[in-house]
Amino acid sequence: MATPTPSAHHPWVSGDDRGLQVVYVWEWPVRIAHWIIFFSICVLSFTGYYLYDPFIISRGNRAFLMGTMRFIHEVTAFVFIAAFLLRFYWFFQGNKWARWKQFVLVGKERRKELKEWLKYYLFLRRDTIRQVGHNPLAGVAYAVIFALILIEILTGLALFNHILGSRVLRFFIGWLPSLISIHYLREIHFLIMFAFWAFFIHHVYSAVVVGIEERAGIVGSIFTGDKFITEDVLRDDALRNPDDHESYTEPELQVRGGGKAPA
Repeated sequence: MATPTPSAHHPWVSGDDRGLQVVYVWEWPVRIAHWIIFFSICVLSFTGYYLYDPFIISRGNRAFLMGTMRFIHEVTAFVFIAAFLLRFYWFFQGNKWARWKQFVLVGKERRKELKEWLKYYLFLRRDTIRQVGHNPLAGVAYAVIFALILIEILTGLALFNHILGSRVLRFFIGWLPSLISIHYLREIHFLIMFAFWAFFIHHVYSAVVVGIEERAGIVGSIFTGDKFITEDVLRDDALRNPDDHESYTEPELQVRGGGKAPA
């Protein structure tokens, strides 16, 4: 097993971490979409809650606060939609850790690992199952969040069309208010916001806890794209799906810092 030298890109990787590979896991579209979605949800939550229940009183000549909040909400919503479409596109064009297979339980091994990760989060198992990309439980959770994002987008466009009366929007989304009353659509749109923030709290907790447990640079990886992975974990990840011809082929696997990809 090769001992990689400390990476110039990551100078804190020490020579004591034998067999560590600095692997480029999260490509820039994944990271860009992640942060745009996060900051968009922050802005949309603030402005959306105000539209639902105005909590700021504006006085003076510039008192058209409701209109300003609505404008910010609508512009941010389209940025949010663009980020979601980018991430959806990358489900099919990204590397193996960004693709749709990471978010569904494909294969018996992944379903078995899901049970073990449930035990870990229920404090019935001490150690994690070290993996390069998303673990099965995280993948399923992200799939649910992406589904909620889609519902949020559809309900938001339906509400926007209810005010704007656009022929284009009516063509694409006009069927939704005929199935669900606009009042219920508004409530669904509002309540999903709380699901996002509940997920956000657990997401940060899990990233920090698992990051400390595995020492793989999970938190930093969403900024740089790089994770610190041992060669045996890389091999296990490749063998987990032997029929996956995408596994560890250049340029999908980019190893930095003097290490080498597993043979």
